[in-house]
Amino acid sequence: MDDRTRLLDKYSARVYKNRKEHIISLEEDASNQSITANTRTIPGVMTARGCCYAGCKGVVVGPLKDVCIITHGPIGCGYYSWGTRRNKAKADEESGNKNFIPYCLSTDMQESDIVFGGEKKLEKAIEEAMDIFDPKCIMICSTCPIGLIGDDVQAVARRTEAKYGIKAIGYSCEGYKGVSQSSGHHIANNGLMKYIIGTGDKKPTAKYSVNILGEYNIGGDGWEQERILKRIGYDVVSVFTGDGSYETMKNAHLADLNLVMCHRSINYIAEMMQTKYGTDWLKVNFIGIGATCKSLRDMAKYFDDPELTKRTEEVIEDELAAIYDDLEYFKTKLKGKTAGIFVGGSRAHHYQMLLRDFGVETIVAGYEFAHRDDYEGREVIPTIKEDADNKNIETISVEADAALFKKKYSDEKLEELKKEMELDAYAGMIPDMKKGYVVVDDYNHFETEQIIKTMKPDIFFSGIKDKYAIQKDGVTSRQMHSYDYSGPYAGFKGAVQFGHDVTMSLYTNAWALVTPPWKKTPMLQGTLTGGEK
Repeated sequence: MDDRTRLLDKYSARVYKNRKEHIISLEEDASNQSITANTRTIPGVMTARGCCYAGCKGVVVGPLKDVCIITHGPIGCGYYSWGTRRNKAKADEESGNKNFIPYCLSTDMQESDIVFGGEKKLEKAIEEAMDIFDPKCIMICSTCPIGLIGDDVQAVARRTEAKYGIKAIGYSCEGYKGVSQSSGHHIANNGLMKYIIGTGDKKPTAKYSVNILGEYNIGGDGWEQERILKRIGYDVVSVFTGDGSYETMKNAHLADLNLVMCHRSINYIAEMMQTKYGTDWLKVNFIGIGATCKSLRDMAKYFDDPELTKRTEEVIEDELAAIYDDLEYFKTKLKGKTAGIFVGGSRAHHYQMLLRDFGVETIVAGYEFAHRDDYEGREVIPTIKEDADNKNIETISVEADAALFKKKYSDEKLEELKKEMELDAYAGMIPDMKKGYVVVDDYNHFETEQIIKTMKPDIFFSGIKDKYAIQKDGVTSRQMHSYDYSGPYAGFKGAVQFGHDVTMSLYTNAWALVTPPWKKTPMLQGTLTGGEK
C-alpha cells in the first residue's frame, strides 16, 4: 500500500470519492498527471483554508501602509486579519510618512446594526478615520453579514470620494464568496487595477525598473529582496503589497518589468498590466539560494545589458561569499532530513528550493487554496472548467491604453526569451517534485495526522491552524504564515536565517521529548448504567 492509498484508506466512501482526486502520488513522468483544486471543501472537514475576506483584506490590501482599511463587519473579522501575518512596514517619504499597519479599523457591527443596516455606521467610521489619520486613500472590506443585509459599500466609497476628495474603494469580499481566500485575492486585484494602477506619473529614476508582485514582506522578506535588487542597480517602483503604498502603486505601470513572487495571489494584475500597458512579467523566486541566483540572472538576461549582467554576477559572488561558512555549517546539520510543506500562494513550491539548498527533501506538499495551474503549470488553464462557486467572482477585462502602452520586445524576441526563462509563464510546483512524493490539495487536520503517522517527515511547515496539533504529535513545526516571529527568509541572508531556525527547531525539539498526559491516563472516565432496575 503506497502513501497515497494509506492517506485515503480510512475515509468513508463519500469522502473518499471527493478527496481522491485532490491527492496524487507522483509518477516518473508527472506531465500527464492532473490534480483537482479550487473546489468547495467538504462541510465539516477541518480545512486549513481561509475565507474570501481573508484573501482580500488579510493578504492583498492589508499590508498597504498608507491606506486606512476599514473592516465593515463584526470586530472578530477585523481582529482575525490584523497583525497575524507580520507584514512589516515603515513610514517613509513616499508614503507621506504614514504607516497605519499597527491599527485595526472596524465598524464593530452589532445585532441592531445587522437588523437596521450599517451604512450610516460605516460613514461615521470613515469620518473618524479622516479626523484621526487624514489618509489619501480609504478601503472598505465587507464581511459575511454585510453581503447578507445588502449594505452598498461601493456607494459609500463614492460618497466618501466626493466628500473628502480622496481615493476610496469598496470591496464586496464577503467571506462566503468563492471556495477560499483565492477569491478574495481576485477581488482585491480587480480593485487595485481599476482604481489605482495607472493614476500616477512619477517616472523611475534608474535605467531599469521593476515592480515586485505577490511579496507581502513577512518578517522583512521584501526589504531583503529590495536590498539585493538595489545593489545591482534596479529601481523598485512598487511592491504589491508588503511595505507597499497607495502612492507608489499609482506609478506601477511605469516600471519596465513585473516580478511575480506569489503567483496565485497576484497573477491577475500581472496579466492585466501586460494587456493594458505592455509590461511583461517574469515568474521569480527569491526564496532559496539557487533560486535567487537564477531569478537575478533571468532578469539580467531579459534586459540584455552587459553592464547589468556584470553587476549581477558581482553581487551574486559577493553575497554567496558572505554566507558560505554559515551555509556549509547548516548543511551538515540538515542534510538527509525530510519535510512536509502546506502553505499558500507559491510558497509550498518556493520553500522546497530553499530546503534543497540544505539537503532537505520535501516528500509531501500542497497548497491551501491553489488552482490547477499552480500545481501543473499555466498551460492547463484552457482546460480548467469553472464551477458555480467561482463564477460569482467578477472577472474584469482591460484593453491596451493608447497613451501608456509600450512593448519592449517583438513577439519573436519574446518567444526566444520564453525558452530560457518563465517569462509570462509559470511551470507550477509538480515538475520540481520527484517520483513517489505526494501532493495534497486543500489538506485538512485528519490528513495532517495521517501524513505524520505514515510518511514521518522530520519537520512540518504550515500555518497557525495546525501548528500546535502537529507539535503535539511530537513533530517539529514551523509556522510559515508569520515565520514564528523570525525572518526574513528571502534572498541570501534570509536563507542563512532560515537554516538557523530550522536547525534550532530540529535539535531542540522539546515536543518529541514530552509524553502528553492523555497518552498515559484516560482524560474521561464513566460507568455504564441502565443494566439494572
